Amino acid sequence: MSDLSQTEALERAEAAAEAAREAASNAQEAATAAQSYLDQIAGGAADVAVQAASTSAIEPFVFLFSVFVLAIFVGYYVVWSVTPALHTPLMAVTNAISSVIVVGALLAVGVDLTQSDGAYMARVFGFLALVLASVNIFGGFLVTSRMLAMYKKKQR
Repeated sequence: MSDLSQTEALERAEAAAEAAREAASNAQEAATAAQSYLDQIAGGAADVAVQAASTSAIEPFVFLFSVFVLAIFVGYYVVWSVTPALHTPLMAVTNAISSVIVVGALLAVGVDLTQSDGAYMARVFGFLALVLASVNIFGGFLVTSRMLAMYKKKQR
């Protein structure tokens, strides 16, 4: 380094400073471009988030189907854990619930077919609900009467 003259060293330092200025300018341009790109991505993500928040994130069918599946499991465990002494009152409550289902099924069966496209399916499902609830009601009354007959005194 001692063989360099002061002028050469100064020229090299100025060239290095110029290269550093160019690199800083290029870095600044790259940072500005990256910031612009990130703003565009963030704006798109914000739009997606607003759209997801304004619309239902879970489809209604999936939500209602999950409630139905949970009701099946809860009903199974509740019914099988009932002691025989509580069976008759439970059947009376079940018959009352089934009578409400019959009213709803009758309303579904009476849907006017000219009102909407799903009216035919409403009638079909209403009829199935009516049949199943009726079987449940009459079967419940039969089982309840048999259980109550077990407690009657036998006549000789």
